[in-house]
Amino acid sequence: MKNCITTMAFTFSLLWATNSVAEDLEFLLVNESNSPVVAFYVSPSNSGVWESDLMEGGFLAPNYEIDVLIGDGLATCVYDIRADFKDGETVEDYGLDLCELGSYTFE
Repeated sequence: MKNCITTMAFTFSLLWATNSVAEDLEFLLVNESNSPVVAFYVSPSNSGVWESDLMEGGFLAPNYEIDVLIGDGLATCVYDIRADFKDGETVEDYGLDLCELGSYTFE
């Protein structure tokens, strides 16, 4: 009986840990630049390719912020980001721990 309870407790702990790691990742994206962000891409650092444009035809105006939700189900916090601005500038940043940062600001 004791082994059964221990096994159940271990299984529950393992399931809980798996679920907490694979949860959606949310962070705040802030635009403090002088130009609107017209395209925004987030990809796991180990992927080597950019995922779909999260702006989907929209934009993030200067001095505004939005919540970004990454629901890819991956057990990682480390992502690369890319933003294209209306003025033609592109910013790329690599190896960001978005779980730790909680937000990212373009200046």
